[in-house]
Amino acid sequence: MGLTPVHFFSHGSTMMLGGETESADYWKKCGDAALANGVKGVIMMHVHSPSEQGAHWDANGDRIEVATNPNPGKSPVAYVSPEKYVDYKLVPDIATGKRCVEILRAEGFNASENDKFDWIHDTYLILIRMFPGGCPPTTIVSMNARFDPHYHMKVGSSLRQLRKEGYLLIGTGGAVHNLYRNKWMPMIRFSDNLAQETPPEPWALEFRQAVEDVISHNSGPNLRRGITRLMKHPQYRDAHATDDHFMAAMFVAGAAGDEEDSGTYGKLCAETWELTNMCNSQFTIGAWGQPVRATS
Repeated sequence: MGLTPVHFFSHGSTMMLGGETESADYWKKCGDAALANGVKGVIMMHVHSPSEQGAHWDANGDRIEVATNPNPGKSPVAYVSPEKYVDYKLVPDIATGKRCVEILRAEGFNASENDKFDWIHDTYLILIRMFPGGCPPTTIVSMNARFDPHYHMKVGSSLRQLRKEGYLLIGTGGAVHNLYRNKWMPMIRFSDNLAQETPPEPWALEFRQAVEDVISHNSGPNLRRGITRLMKHPQYRDAHATDDHFMAAMFVAGAAGDEEDSGTYGKLCAETWELTNMCNSQFTIGAWGQPVRATS
């Protein structure tokens, strides 16, 4: 089968579920390609969590969790009609979730199952747009609350072996995602998240370009080094007030930055600016049927 591609998807605001955008079109294209190639399942690193678990699903201490709720609920999505998501049937892949826990434990992680976890928009928003005809078996992996980039990169590296079995690995987060610096008024007053009344601010443009440069010009272990180095970029804290949405990029670099991945460069395949300063860049590294590169 070779290696499956890896996606770093910027999910953006909740309104990306209902709106027609270049990003949504690309998500659908990726879903169609996955189905055409017999995808076995989807494995996603998840950012958000239901409110009772805090602002994000981040395991405390040194822990990481994998969702194994057989019938997960969906948290409500603001500014989007319920008809867009309420009836969409989620298909959690319990067996693969348990296997992911075993793989992570074997790699030294304090990993465990979470059989109570409900899903929120950053995962099922992507799944609905990718697979409108039905959700494939999906495994959700949490972050760790310490936001150590090397930790999350190792999570991706540990689960990378599943790419050779037909699983599609996705990090869902954000290239430029600072909620404190967005311009919310058009969305609040007019339900228009795409109104760009003014251009994005220089810090957003600068960091967005840095992310594209790293992903498109680095491969293999150099990709891992480049993505990690972005957290030291002068505009990183402007672009990410909190680290959570960038940990998905670490997961992706781990999953697509092995020696076997050397020579396979990522591509910026779609992009949607919203709320003036939020840049939803959609990256793909690799392609379906890509042969496994021999390493010395």
